[in-house]
Amino acid sequence: MESSIVTDITKSENLVRKMHLKGKVLKTSTAGAIVDIGVEQPALLHVSQIITPDNLPLKRVSDALQEGQEVDVWVRTVRTDRIEVTMKEPFKVEWRDLEKDKVVKGKVVELEKFGAYVDIGAEKPGLVHISELTHGYVKSASDVVNVGDEVEVKILDFNRRKRQIKLSMRALEPELDAIEGVTITPARQPRKSKKSKPAGEKKEPNAPIINEPTAMEIALRAAMDKSDEEIPLAHSNKAKKDKGLSDEQEDILKRTLGSR
Repeated sequence: MESSIVTDITKSENLVRKMHLKGKVLKTSTAGAIVDIGVEQPALLHVSQIITPDNLPLKRVSDALQEGQEVDVWVRTVRTDRIEVTMKEPFKVEWRDLEKDKVVKGKVVELEKFGAYVDIGAEKPGLVHISELTHGYVKSASDVVNVGDEVEVKILDFNRRKRQIKLSMRALEPELDAIEGVTITPARQPRKSKKSKPAGEKKEPNAPIINEPTAMEIALRAAMDKSDEEIPLAHSNKAKKDKGLSDEQEDILKRTLGSR
């Protein structure tokens, strides 16, 4: 992150957080260093805020700083009794600066199968999930953005403990059906519903159900018809009596078979 160095500050009351200044080391100790930043009182540089040229772990302050050495520092805090500075360049966007639904600008720094990482000046780049790149289906993040693209994103959510920031580009685009001249065609046609008959129209009566006679019933009927033709009435009556069948029972039997 690049920031311009302020050189015309002479009073501490004009100092603000994250201001980039040039300083000169006045004294070093095991706890840090005292730095002249051009105002009426020197600033304190804590050992935890000192960085080495190669970003190696700091063992002794004297390994990184010497009296009279010029250093780049940024204002951390300004109080009536002291000023604190740091050699670590502050983030443009700090966690306390993040707000849901806030729109910020950033640069695409990395592409993954699941989305794109965008540097918005925070501690870590935010993720624009592939589903949040644009409206509609996206096969690959490279179909929408490339590394180095300057983009505008909306902050959906963030978690300081997990160091995660969720962003969206789609949220800043108009919905497809809100674009004039665009017709949305559903992916699946709705089923045709059964048409109901108009009120007052009578339903057709159901056709009578006719049971076809079985082969046994047909054979039985044929045998009975044949017996009626060939057997004389006297013998027929005698046979009925021998079988114990009355005229009434025979009539019931015939009507039962005839109704099937």
